[in-house]
Amino acid sequence: MAVRTTVDIPEPLHAALRHKAEQSGTSIRALIVQAIELTYASPKKGNNVTGPMIKGHKLGPRFPRDENPHDLVFP
Repeated sequence: MAVRTTVDIPEPLHAALRHKAEQSGTSIRALIVQAIELTYASPKKGNNVTGPMIKGHKLGPRFPRDENPHDLVFP
């Protein structure tokens, strides 16, 4: 079952949608539905990284005293 809704689209965007629909041989509705599906319908893959990616390994000093970038990776 489809739900009908009304959305005000700025004229330049509507013209671009119409042009894209003509080029691809589809409708503006199909383009909009596809964009919504690609953006919102698919579940996100995995979880956000919240901790260190290398477990059980100390990554060096948190605030190094010198400017050597290797201190952050190699202890």
